[in-house]
Amino acid sequence: MTSNLQAYRGSLLHFLADPAFNDNAHDWHEDGLLIIEDGKVKAAGDYTALHATLPPGAVVHDYSGKLLMPGFIDTHLHYPQTDMIASPSEGLLPWLETYTFPSERQFEDSGYAANVADFFLDELLRCGTTTAMVYCTVHPQSVDAFFAASEQRGLRMVAGKVMMDRNCPDFLRDTAESSARDTEALIQRWHKRGRSLYAITPRFAPTSTEEQLRLAGELARAYPDTFIQTHVSENEAECAWVRELFPKSRSYIDVYDSYGMMRPRAMYGHCIWLDERDRQRMAETQSAAAICPTSNLFLGSGLFDFERADEAGVLLSLATDVGGGTSFSMLQTMNEAYKVARLKGSYLPALRMFYLATLGAARSMQLEGTIGNFAQGAEADFIVIDPQATPLLQRRTARSGSLEELLFALALLGDDRAIAATYAAGQQVHVRETT
Repeated sequence: MTSNLQAYRGSLLHFLADPAFNDNAHDWHEDGLLIIEDGKVKAAGDYTALHATLPPGAVVHDYSGKLLMPGFIDTHLHYPQTDMIASPSEGLLPWLETYTFPSERQFEDSGYAANVADFFLDELLRCGTTTAMVYCTVHPQSVDAFFAASEQRGLRMVAGKVMMDRNCPDFLRDTAESSARDTEALIQRWHKRGRSLYAITPRFAPTSTEEQLRLAGELARAYPDTFIQTHVSENEAECAWVRELFPKSRSYIDVYDSYGMMRPRAMYGHCIWLDERDRQRMAETQSAAAICPTSNLFLGSGLFDFERADEAGVLLSLATDVGGGTSFSMLQTMNEAYKVARLKGSYLPALRMFYLATLGAARSMQLEGTIGNFAQGAEADFIVIDPQATPLLQRRTARSGSLEELLFALALLGDDRAIAATYAAGQQVHVRETT
């Protein structure tokens, strides 16, 4: 036996396809075994069958009674908003002016940025999130601080410097030229360094001039394996503002399309107020939607339409959108997504919600095979979920008659306490404290 081989026993679940469109979309073993070697998945399946393949003397870490799953993937959130989470406001635009922009000003201080990045990443890991698409601030040092903290923990993270050259305070304003120059330098410094990946990040159309969007599109073409992340159609007042600022564009998303920013690895946050042509265009370009139910409810922005998005074939994922979102927990995000779907007249099974938070997100990011499930050779990011983490969970899950019921209880009743342990590239990066 070599020291870089590890084995973990427990109930095992991961996804092979989208449960909304496939009858055999998940792989479930009530008594399963996950074998990791050199930080990657070597095998995952039935315990009895796989245990016999282990070399003599192999140690099996026993998580019997708990659920082993791929780590959660959060496709839209803001680490500079950590300290202003749960700030009261009447809506998105006043919330930005009153809380967001003043908070982001502090990230010109590298020490402050590093302190927040450490807390932010530890909080994600405590909630079972092993990959995220993260907005930094306009300050390049905020990106350096984030990736340094992520690299130290061995995490697969995507992040980028916000590009913002109008309709914002002077203390956060860059220029079209400086934002492109800084972004390219950061791409060259961080993209594909270890497990770090870079996202070209115009904040949203109203805070970018046409020249800045043009340069962002040029960068997207020059570096096609980078990511793009921004916001679109979150709030009706925001959409009206975009119509005033870009009168030649057919729609909000058409603004980005006209500058070449709709392509694979482009992640659009919210996507609430889209029309049929917008959704068709997203599907055609393999641009993805990050659904942010918690922040959409918090800010009163609207309800995402799962049914219309599925009809168009849009790539979907779930996101917390901290700090508009009020929890780092993807379980809590599932809770809110379920309710949003019901209010829009559709139904989200628990299996679909867990898919959207794992393999669905990886597919949206064009990272299937790298993260998102237990395919052989995938990076070994996984979590241990405890169905007995709280008295209520223990009581309810004891009465679960199916996998769907078990997962539904975890999604509706679970939070960070349900995450017993988190692993990144086969290394334990969080373990729940017990009293």
